[in-house]
Amino acid sequence: MTANTTLTSKTRYLSLDVLRGLTVALMIVVNTPGSWSYVYPPLKHAAWHGFTVTDLVFPTFLFVVGNAMSFGMTKLKQGSQQEFLKKVFSRTLKIFLIGLFLNIFPFVKWENDVLVFKNIMDIRIWGVLQRIAVCYMMASLLVFYFKPKTVLGISGVILLGYWGIMHAFGTGADPYSLEGNASGKLDALILNARNLYKGFGIPFDPEGLLSTFPATINVILGYFTGVFIQKNGNNVKTVQKLVGIGAGLLILGLVLDTVFPINKPIWTSSFVLYTVGWDFILIAVLMLLIEVWQLKKWTYFFEVFGKNPLFIYALSGMLVRLFHLIYINGENIHSGVFNGFFMKMFEPMNASLFYAISYMLILWLVGVVLDKKKIYIKV
Repeated sequence: MTANTTLTSKTRYLSLDVLRGLTVALMIVVNTPGSWSYVYPPLKHAAWHGFTVTDLVFPTFLFVVGNAMSFGMTKLKQGSQQEFLKKVFSRTLKIFLIGLFLNIFPFVKWENDVLVFKNIMDIRIWGVLQRIAVCYMMASLLVFYFKPKTVLGISGVILLGYWGIMHAFGTGADPYSLEGNASGKLDALILNARNLYKGFGIPFDPEGLLSTFPATINVILGYFTGVFIQKNGNNVKTVQKLVGIGAGLLILGLVLDTVFPINKPIWTSSFVLYTVGWDFILIAVLMLLIEVWQLKKWTYFFEVFGKNPLFIYALSGMLVRLFHLIYINGENIHSGVFNGFFMKMFEPMNASLFYAISYMLILWLVGVVLDKKKIYIKV
């Protein structure tokens, strides 16, 4: 078969590794500023309705999960149904449990200057990895058991159905508000308030059960993007088609935004279309640079993150919590380094940003060591 119709194992994963690595690097930067009081607007999530660059990070990771699935699904389909289900459910459970582990880590907290164990009954059930796990599971089952056109049809029904549910069961003047949205109400019915995210001022989980359904479409469309690239090859025509599809999805998302606002916390259908549109364009640009123009010297930095994404992401969350937990001379490590060095070297906004970048680079060095030793931690 020619290079136009099939991709070598080395080539087909490079753009994917770079996009995945870029996503992980940005995740770390936006999650670990020196101070949440000093964050540049593009590095913040939209307060509610709306969109920032930071809002693209998580849906892009889901998109890349689907993209990677497209290269492994063929092999899975060649095996037995039992083997497929065992692998999918096993991977789903492992990722979900890692997410729960991160939610309770480091198991202790400071309370009235005393270190006490956290109450495991207060653990947050949902989270980033839990959403990835469930979305991966649902997307895998759909693409395994149904034909492509059927899966795309089901995806459309989910996006329209989610819009209908949110409109019909939301309350108040704005059914898509923080207090009135149906996604939050469902989680409140099935979970105790102490097991939900508190970052919005009230118990509400941006990775809740209902909004996981539209989030699954990010994975599914990432899967079909991978299939499309494999069938059409890494060439200029493929890049043009991806950009065209991406532009169409962006327009469709903006049109839907007029009636169902682009919103990450409740993962609206317009948010799905809009973010996938940008992801089509991103992967097209990376393909053009890396595969078509063969500009690869810059890619290794992001490949490092892309080769061990789950481990590096988990490690980033664990280390920063330990930095806040461990005190030296009356100040925790995080505050000591930020206030004692970065705030003295730079003005507050830049100090906060450079702290985040420095933290990301430390994790990059960990990734380099793993890569040099050919250690790739997967589930």
